Amino acid sequence: MGLHFFLAFTLTLAGWAGVSPAVRAEVASAAKPYDYYAIGDLDAPRPGRTEGGLLLFGGGEWDYEAFRWFVRQAGNGHLVVLRASGAAEAQEEFYRQVGGLASVQTLVFHAREPASDPKVLEILRRADGIFIAGGDQSNYVRYWKGTPLHEALNRHVRDGKPLGGTSAGLAIMGAYGYGAMDGGSITSDEALRDPMGPAVTMVGDFLALPPLPPGRVITDTHFSERQRLGRLLAFLAQMMAKTGRDDLRGLGIDEDTALCIDAQGEGRLYSSSDGWAWLVVPTRAPHAVAGEPLGLAGWRLVAIGPDSRLRLPGFEVDAPVQEATAEVIGGRLKVVPSD
Repeated sequence: MGLHFFLAFTLTLAGWAGVSPAVRAEVASAAKPYDYYAIGDLDAPRPGRTEGGLLLFGGGEWDYEAFRWFVRQAGNGHLVVLRASGAAEAQEEFYRQVGGLASVQTLVFHAREPASDPKVLEILRRADGIFIAGGDQSNYVRYWKGTPLHEALNRHVRDGKPLGGTSAGLAIMGAYGYGAMDGGSITSDEALRDPMGPAVTMVGDFLALPPLPPGRVITDTHFSERQRLGRLLAFLAQMMAKTGRDDLRGLGIDEDTALCIDAQGEGRLYSSSDGWAWLVVPTRAPHAVAGEPLGLAGWRLVAIGPDSRLRLPGFEVDAPVQEATAEVIGGRLKVVPSD
């Protein structure tokens, strides 16, 4: 199927600094398996300097203060939105409601080939910030993992530039991510019944995103609203069983809520609806055997609120809003609040 480009430029591509006219013409006219949108002045100098940071957003309505933090980390410069469905919705919201950006470009992938396209890679190389939108995370795995775009995302973060994600975009931002590779979205009850089963499709060797400690974090989204604690426990249990690691941690983010982590590893929570982020700390090995329900006891749960601070790499939480422990017996979850 041919590409239909929808260019939402407020200014022309003419004079796109650093990119040859031939490349500009190809981006604007060639039939490719991705859609391209843009708004703003692509030639404007970046007003500030970039700083590393991660925006972990749980989905739902944007908290604009969190997103303005992200824009500042990008030096109020040029943002690129990546997605595998939809169109320019996030681009418009960034540029018009969040504000403060010189330009926003959107790439909507429909196949794997564009992840090796030099034109796409050049757009990412020039980005001051990158945001991965929601949708179906299995497409991100299929289209990006093991490609030059995969490496470009990791390099972007290593270069001290911010990266954010929401919903499906957040799902792939941990060392291991739930890929939803079987075409569904597993529930907590299903995952607890068989954490090692074929429907719990975990993906590794993908994004490496400092300041998250390497190899240690699994994220989940829409956390309280979709009752996803049970499945995050199952995700952690599976990866502990497969890797033999006992230092994995889970981060579950509620809707309308963002955990913003700066380059020094300090995380601050923003929420437009009194949401929280939950840190899950395994304390002992789980019972995780193929075909059997999950069993675990004593795992710590720490709720992070707007007045809390998460400090990495040690996962200390200053002023938590709530603490509890989780136990799972025969696949049944029980949460016990701490005294």
